[in-house]
Amino acid sequence: MGILSRASYVIRSRLNAILGNAEDPSEQLDYSYEQLRDQLQDVKSGIADLTTQKKRLEIQKRRLEENVEKHNEQAREAVRQDRDDLARQALEKKKQKMTQMEDLEGQIADLQDTQDQLVEKKNTLQSRIEEFRTQKETMKARYEAAEASTRVSEAMTGAGDEMEDVGRSIERANERTEDMEARAEAMDELEQSGAFEDALSDKDSIDRELDSLSTDSEVDAELETLQAEMGEGSASDESASDTASETTDESADAETSEASAADGGADTGENGTDPAVEAELEELQNESDS
Repeated sequence: MGILSRASYVIRSRLNAILGNAEDPSEQLDYSYEQLRDQLQDVKSGIADLTTQKKRLEIQKRRLEENVEKHNEQAREAVRQDRDDLARQALEKKKQKMTQMEDLEGQIADLQDTQDQLVEKKNTLQSRIEEFRTQKETMKARYEAAEASTRVSEAMTGAGDEMEDVGRSIERANERTEDMEARAEAMDELEQSGAFEDALSDKDSIDRELDSLSTDSEVDAELETLQAEMGEGSASDESASDTASETTDESADAETSEASAADGGADTGENGTDPAVEAELEELQNESDS
């Protein structure tokens, strides 16, 4: 599988994994994008290594060219010195070096073709990665918008996980409150009925009932005493009122009798005179005669 095909396969697999994954697509998209960038960097590193290898072969080729030129000069000098044997050896080495140069030229040409193809694929992969980056940002924006809309809708309808938890909490709190209220009422009812005896008291239900009757009797007796006291006080007040009324009537009758007696005495005197006046007048006359 070529590098470009592998990158395309990775992109498709990542996208399919994102669509079928319940995790955050934004994180998955960012992760896929970083993975593709790493692969692009690997391609660039491969191109750099290939170029380095090609440069080494070119250096070897230049050295062979120098050797060919050197062997050519050696052959000429040997011919000038009438040393055909040396000239022949120099030419043979020249031929070997030229053969090696031809092999290097073929390898260099192959490396150059590979380098050109890798650079072209690298450019294509880089373009696709940039396109994926644009799609990634678009998908992230769409996902974030859909997520925000979903959260708002869930909050308004109460269908979200958080609202569901809140609803369950309220329901549990309501149930526990009702249970506690019912338990409190039950405790009050049992306590009033005497079903629960005091742990600190040695009295049972019969003793408490007798104590209650004794208390009621004492209250009734005290009530009767108060009623009796209130009754005697009312009778004394009525007697005093009657006595005062009789005394007032007797005084009025006495004054009336005295007034009647005085009027009667004045009327019975001789010649209608007052006897007291007559007596006083007689005393004055006696004093005048003496």
